[in-house]
Amino acid sequence: MGKINWTRVLIGGLIAGAVASVLWFAAWGLLIRPSLGAALEALGRPLHETVSATVLMVVLNFLVMILVIWLYAAIRPRYGAGPRTAALAGAAAGLLVGVFPDIGWGMTLRLIPARVWATDAVASLVVIVIAALVGAWAYKEQSA
Repeated sequence: MGKINWTRVLIGGLIAGAVASVLWFAAWGLLIRPSLGAALEALGRPLHETVSATVLMVVLNFLVMILVIWLYAAIRPRYGAGPRTAALAGAAAGLLVGVFPDIGWGMTLRLIPARVWATDAVASLVVIVIAALVGAWAYKEQSA
């Protein structure tokens, strides 16, 4: 069993972060922003997007995806290399950073319709799994 190749974790994570950012902003613009914006507008609190929030989301995408590729590298010895393992790593991260928080927010902030939270949860999960598949493709194990 080889050691984790940290250079490839970083490379794969950066690739996955770029993919996640592009996919997430597409999902945001097409699926989430319209329904969230309408819900907030109905409450008299229009959606306020800022450059700093956008930059933060991109940075967080890269950090999360580096961790996802590290998780992929860490579970490869048990589950084997390949897309199934990458999808498992992505699904685990998608549940932790997308689905579970959205369930919590949905249960807490009932002023926003559940479909908004559900759309965000599904979009997050799909984006992270796809990005994990792409980023894991770049990962190669380091020989002992």
